[in-house]
Amino acid sequence: MLAEIGSIEHFTSARQLAAFAGLTPQEHTSGTSVQGKTRLCKIGNRRLRKALYFPALTWWRRCPQARAFGERLLAAGKAKMQVIGALMHKLMRVIYGILKSGKPFDPGKLLPRSS
Repeated sequence: MLAEIGSIEHFTSARQLAAFAGLTPQEHTSGTSVQGKTRLCKIGNRRLRKALYFPALTWWRRCPQARAFGERLLAAGKAKMQVIGALMHKLMRVIYGILKSGKPFDPGKLLPRSS
């Protein structure tokens, strides 16, 4: 991951890092007649996407917070591959936060607190 990302200082936000990896959603529309599904952009570093696929699957199975996030997306009607893409995106944001702050992973900060 570090070899592909390079210096974290090149990115001013987690959104930029996710776009660099090609993990941002892209809509498929054409006028008013074509309303396609949203997919991953895939303009970006394919090695980062490949390196995040299996960790995202494991994270979904083993981390209770990530499991809750994935189940919420499935309940909203998302396909499993869309959920995996969203988990890869969130995992990239977590990586950015860890590298930028220098602090260890805190699963309590992963999901927003429910009121």
